[in-house]
Order: sequence, then C-alpha cells, then structure tokens
Amino acid sequence: MVEALDLFLKIGLDKRTAENTIANNKVTTNLVAVINEANVADGCERSTGNLLYTVATKFPTNALVHRPKLLEYVVSSKIKTPAQLEAAFAFLTVTGSDDLDVGKFEEACGVGVEVSSEEIERTVDEMFEEKKSAILEQRYRTNVGDLFAHVRKKQPWADPKIVKQLIDTKLFELLGEKTAADNEKPVKKKKEKVVKVEEDKTKTTVEEEINPYLIFPAPEENYKVHTEVFFSDRPVLRACNSKELLEKHLKKTGGKVLTRFPPEPNGYLHIGHAKAMFVDFGLAKERGGGCYLRYDDTNPEAEKKEYIDHIEEIVSWMGWKPFKITYTSDYFQQLYDLAVELIRRGHAYVDHQTGDEIKEYREKKMNSPWRDRPISESLKLFNDMKNGLIEEGKATLRMKQDMQSDNFNMYDLIAYRIKFTPHPHAGDKWCIYPSYDYAHCIVDSLEDITHSLCTLEFETRRASYYWLLDALSLYQPYVWEYSRLNITNTVMSKRKLNRLVTENYVDGWDDPRLMTLAGLRRRGVTSTAINAFVRGIGITRSDGSMIQLERLEYHVREELNKTASRTMVVLQPLKVVITNLEPNSVIDLDAKKWPDAPNDDASSYYKVPFSNVVYIEQTDFRMKDSKDYYGLAPGKTVLLRYAFPIKCTEVVLSDDKKTVVEIHAEYDPFKKTKPKGVLHWVAEPSPGVDPLKVEVRLFDKLFLSENPGELDNWLDDLNPESKVIIPCAYAVPALKFAEVDDKFQFERLGYFVADKDSTPERLIFNRTVTLRDNYGKASK
Repeated sequence: MVEALDLFLKIGLDKRTAENTIANNKVTTNLVAVINEANVADGCERSTGNLLYTVATKFPTNALVHRPKLLEYVVSSKIKTPAQLEAAFAFLTVTGSDDLDVGKFEEACGVGVEVSSEEIERTVDEMFEEKKSAILEQRYRTNVGDLFAHVRKKQPWADPKIVKQLIDTKLFELLGEKTAADNEKPVKKKKEKVVKVEEDKTKTTVEEEINPYLIFPAPEENYKVHTEVFFSDRPVLRACNSKELLEKHLKKTGGKVLTRFPPEPNGYLHIGHAKAMFVDFGLAKERGGGCYLRYDDTNPEAEKKEYIDHIEEIVSWMGWKPFKITYTSDYFQQLYDLAVELIRRGHAYVDHQTGDEIKEYREKKMNSPWRDRPISESLKLFNDMKNGLIEEGKATLRMKQDMQSDNFNMYDLIAYRIKFTPHPHAGDKWCIYPSYDYAHCIVDSLEDITHSLCTLEFETRRASYYWLLDALSLYQPYVWEYSRLNITNTVMSKRKLNRLVTENYVDGWDDPRLMTLAGLRRRGVTSTAINAFVRGIGITRSDGSMIQLERLEYHVREELNKTASRTMVVLQPLKVVITNLEPNSVIDLDAKKWPDAPNDDASSYYKVPFSNVVYIEQTDFRMKDSKDYYGLAPGKTVLLRYAFPIKCTEVVLSDDKKTVVEIHAEYDPFKKTKPKGVLHWVAEPSPGVDPLKVEVRLFDKLFLSENPGELDNWLDDLNPESKVIIPCAYAVPALKFAEVDDKFQFERLGYFVADKDSTPERLIFNRTVTLRDNYGKASK
C-alpha cells in the first residue's frame, strides 16, 4: 500500500485524494493498472494524473480492450480536458470490444481541435448579452455552473480554466464589487401547506422502476468485457466471450434469455429467496425466455427429499413456472471430465494438505507443497480419488489460481473432495463431489445461462467464476450481483433458522413467526403481496440496508383489504344483557362481507343473529368515560356494528367490587340515536346457547431487536409475546364454514387465516397482520 501511495503522489494526486484511494482496494487496483499501462510510474503532470484517475474510476467496463489506446491519447495530451475524456467514455461505451474506428473516435473526442482564447471570449460575450437581464436581476446569485455549461455546449473543447476566468471577469465588469445585499442569504419563501393525498406506493413513474429488468443487457451483447481479473504474475484477464463462442451459444438458445434459480435443497426457502425468484424468473419472463429451477445438490450429506419437494411447491405457489428442473448432480460426469481437462491444462492439482493446513497457508499466501507436482501425477491421483482408493480427507483437487492475489477467492479454491456418502439423486456412483466454486459456473455454462444473477456476497467469487471458464475455454454467462433482502426483527441465515426449528424455539419450518415462505403462507400472507413487496424494493446493489418489517405488512394489508371478507369475532368476551329485548327473541341481521357491497347482491352479505345476550370486547368498556373514548361506559350509548344503538344502564361487578362481570343495556330498535362509537360484537344464536367458539393465535415479531442476527446472544432476544393463544374466542355462526387458508378481516382486530390445525369441531385462526399501518402513515 505504501508503494501505491508513492505512485499516486508521483502522478500529481494530492495527499488526501491519494490516501482515500488507498482505502478502496478496487480503485487502488484499477489506478495502479492504469498507471502501469500508461508507462508513467516515474510520474507525470498533475493535469494528466487527474485524467488517469478518472480513467481508473469511470472507464466503461465493456470496452476494457481499448483502455491502453485511450491512455496513449491522455499521456500524449491529445486528450487533455475532462470534456474530451467524457466524450471518449461515451464513444467507447457504444463501441464495446469491437474494433476501434480511430478517425471517428478522434472526431468524437475533439482530438486536434484547438479553440483559441478569442473564440472562447466571443462565445462568453454572446452568452452574457443573451442572459444580461437575468444576470442583472440575480447579480452574484447567478448560477455560474449554468453559464459554464452554456459555453461548453457551444465550445465543448474549450479550455475550462480560460472559460472560468472569462466568466468571472465578465461578471465583475457587469456587476462591479459585491454589495452588502449580495452577501445576504436569500429569504426562503414559506411553502403553502397542501392537503396530503395518500399515494399508492406500488405506483412508480420512473421507467426503470416500472420495469426493473432494463438494467440487464441482451444475450447478443455478451461479447463485451465487463469484468477484469487481476493477477500477481500475469496479464489482466478481461473476461468476455469470443464471437465464435457467443455465436455458438446464440444458435443453441435461439437468442433467448435463460436464467437459473439454484437453491441448495438443505432447508426451507425464506423471503430472501422470493427476491431471488423475482430476479431470476422475472427477468426470463419479461424477456420471453426461460428460468431453470436447478437444485445445487453438491453436498450429499445435507440434501433431503423433503426440501426438494418443498422448493418445487413453493416456487409454484409464488407464481413461477420453471423452464426445466435440473440438478447439479445431472452433470457430475461432465464436471469430472472437465476437471481432468483442467489438470491436463496445468490449472489444477491434487493436494494432500488438511483443512487446517489449507487455511493456514491461505492466510499466509503460501503455495501448497504439492502445487507444482507433475500433471501426470495429479491425473493418476485424481483417478484414484474417483475410484475410492484414497481415504476421505487425505486428498482434494484444487484449482491453480493465484495465491498472491488481493482476492482471497483466488487462493487455489478446492474443486473436489472425497466423501464416501451416497447421493440422494445420483446414488452411490460417486465418492468424490465437486465444490460450489467449481460446479456452479460450469453448470451455468453447460446450461447456456445468459444471465447468472446472485447476491452481493458472491461478488468476490466473480474472479474465480470467470477464471475457471476461461481456463476451460467455455462460454461465459453475464454475471451480476444484487443486494440481498434483509428484514427487521427476524433472522434468515439457514444455520440460525435450523437451530430455531431443531431446538423447538418455534413450531417447525412453517411456523407463522418465521420469514420462511412456508411460514408466511401459513400466516396468511399471499404470494402476490410478497412479489409486490419485492418489486417495490427493486433490484439494486446497495448492500447492508435493512428493510422495515412494516413495509412488508403494508403490502399484505393492501392485498387482504381487497380480498379478505369481513366477519366478527370477539377475543375477550364481556357479556351484555339487552334488558328491553325479549329473552326468546332472535333478530337475523345482514352484515356486509365487503365494505362497498352493493345492496342488491345477496352473496355480499351474511346473516348475524341479534339476541338479548351479546358479547363485546372487555377493552371496549370502562367505568369512567372521557371525550377521546368511543367505547361503552355507564350511561353512554354506542352502536353495535350492523345492528342497533345500545345504552349501558347497569354494571354488575364481582365480589371484589372491581371486576366487571356483566353489563345491562337497552337497545334502540328505531335507531333514533346516532352515537360516534361503533363496536363489533357476537350474540347468542339462540337462548342459552354460547356463540361459536374458536381458537385465535396472535402472532407478533419473533425478535425484539431490529437486527438480532448481529447479537452475540441472539436467542436471548426472542420476543416472549411473539405467540399468544386465545383458546376461547366467540365468533359469528357464519364462520363455522371456514376452510383451511380462508382469509378474513376480523372487524376492528386485523386480518386472520384459518390454520391447518383446524378440525370441524374446533376452528383455529392465525393473525396475519393487525389493522394498523405505521408504514403507510409514515410515508404520507
């Protein structure tokens, strides 16, 4: 790093910029490469050095083959201004890795064009004459940047220093010395208050947000360089397909987009996988292509058929249809044959270091003692590994990459391990199994994947991905990484989820408190709500952000508000006796399933009985009334939803003279009173018969902290109130016909779903989400 700092200071960077650059490994690597390509390691003019820094940070990656040529122009001062450099970037972005048309390039960049001081001055004079009245009005508050841009539009290759000097001089000539008024801060006008209108947060106006897949190139563009792999002992690898390889690929695919969703079948999918599905399946669908569902089953000890079946079911539930279902194990023979070829080409070797030794040598950047063994010896030993002649743990096949690289994922990664374990899909044919780093990129190539998309933690593996495909002369898919989905108050690592399940902190992989897709489904969350949530987040590379759980809940409410029929359930019943209604009298009333149900549509209504014994929530009654309280109190009138106003006339207390046991009330059969408070309720369906009894499970956030995964004792952060069971809630009779997965809004309580544990004798409902919408309110 000290050598790099000296190098940066030699080309004229100020010390602060040089030190900031050193803190960024990617920019440091690029800038060192640019300086060496430009042959200015001994130093150069500061103006040239600044241009070199811009090349290192902004050069279009799809045209890296032309960077040395551009640097010739910079060093020779044929390109000497930022404007010329920006024009060069624009031209090369379009050119990509195609042959460079030097004549058109020089014309586009203004090479050889000299703009005299007289020409610049004439352009500045013309601009001031045109904008004179506005400048006199705004005086020194005039935006000088706008003036500069106006001149640059007329004279793009003018020396920016001369332009700036002339603009400053003309301003002074026109306006004179600054006055006290010029130095005063402008008074900000108060904005008129406007009525806030609730916006549909699912609507967007930017085209990229409407179609998040516009950022991805077409398959026929996959000949452009977009990744550089730097080595300590050889030239930079500029990853791209030859035109022959690309043409062969396009002929096989018909030019269609092919992606893949490659989960490991070692656990249940969570909401992070919903984003991956949205990216992989969504891009293929939007472009009229196909997406493979590929089980990444390289570890025979972790895979289970239970997980395979679950994944296929959940993918379908999420609304996606695979182009084809494959397994990495389908390609075991081809992967083995290519490993043999890799050894033959001198790019792999059989190693006998233990796991601890490999770790130690990687930390010290030391080569394995067996790294340079003869190719013939590695071929024989690899064959012995395949035939089960070497004990487990006594040998691995490692890729010969770059142990001195700045990228630890280039430290001779393991390609094959010995495991005497039968494979759930491939049987007992193999006792060696490929690693993810070896198999993933090769299978992408064998399946002619056009876009290999994954989360940002895999970005450092991109170098290894392209190194291996280049070493085997295979077709190279376009690789792009996006930010993973992190949600507050939960954990999503498979290790932590597995511990929660296996140690019985939750009730299985589909516990409604988990962010597994099975858990969300059981909680009553719909796949359309999940997809709307994921789409709203977008496909970005901004990593480390934590999405508020309330944002997901907003989309769930939006969906269920349109689709869940209304009903009434009382969780903590308080008995109310209607004293002016005959005990044997039962009135059947109409209640709406939907808020905007048409009056002439009988199917939009359900019947609720109203008798002389009804039940309201205990929390909807208090002994002392207040102005901001809309519940029932002594002497006060409230409206029972879909029924009549009732007035509390008497309160029956228990022996402790504090606990309310029963309320007596009178109802207004003619509805003359118009109370503000409206309560949900449930009545006895017939004299002396209790209402329908149901169990209700109230689910809340599983963890108290927003980011429990970062805590050392993360299990101590579990929310003890994350699951509250109400064993005997009262429901209206119509609810007895509910079936598993039926969704309802329990009026004034929230959205609920019938759980799979329900029986005909006892219905169970899970709370999906409350009626509160903090996210929606906060964004208004």
